[in-house]
Amino acid sequence: MERETPELVAPATFLRGEEGASPESVRARFERMIRRVQAEVCAELEAVEGGASDGGGAALFREDAWTRPGGGGGISRVLQGGRVFEKAAVNVSVVYGVMPPEAYRAARPEAAAAAGGEKAGPVPFFAAGVSSVIHPVNPFAPTMHFNYRYFETEAPKDAPGAPRQWWFGGGTDLTPSYIIEEDIKHFHSVQKQTCDKFDPSFYPRFKKWCDDYFYIKHRGERRGVGGIFFDDLSDYDQKTLLQFATAPQEKPLH
Repeated sequence: MERETPELVAPATFLRGEEGASPESVRARFERMIRRVQAEVCAELEAVEGGASDGGGAALFREDAWTRPGGGGGISRVLQGGRVFEKAAVNVSVVYGVMPPEAYRAARPEAAAAAGGEKAGPVPFFAAGVSSVIHPVNPFAPTMHFNYRYFETEAPKDAPGAPRQWWFGGGTDLTPSYIIEEDIKHFHSVQKQTCDKFDPSFYPRFKKWCDDYFYIKHRGERRGVGGIFFDDLSDYDQKTLLQFATAPQEKPLH
């Protein structure tokens, strides 16, 4: 893995040169989306923080940006010690790397099966995502988490003509300290409305996936009150799933 280089100012894009010049590619559109979401969520949180500060003591996000020589990079934004938010982070990253063949077979078993048992070499990949965790000071306000990502593999180095593989993943979930049913119902209704715009099966499918994903076996309980979660999603056309992966982030705090 290449060494990270701190940057005083984040570049306009973390994509490699030829990819950054293709604004309508899924990679470029997803990067623009996650960076826009980061900016909008941070602005909303700072507005709430500032509105409760009576003109002083409002916490602001601190930004750290980094790049890698071979392409990729990220922006971390952290707010802490505020009047409303004890701590909040909203981070984006764009990564280029090489996936070991064992990891590729585990992640995409159908692609490995299509290779007819031939042993694949290392697989170059691209990944981009946005993630956030928000911890309010008020114990009656829940902790919120969301993460949305896009993953794409290049052709294996020993099979340059092989097709690319791609998939989306992510989710949004809530972890309250005190159960306020009205708030929980509202949160789930927003998730359902968003999912229903694309496929009525999405919400029940991804809600169950979230419940199962956050099940803590040794405690016999689930973390928080759920939400939606999905991974390895590629069973619809790419543009539809790009829109779906974007939709839950449009107003994650509402």
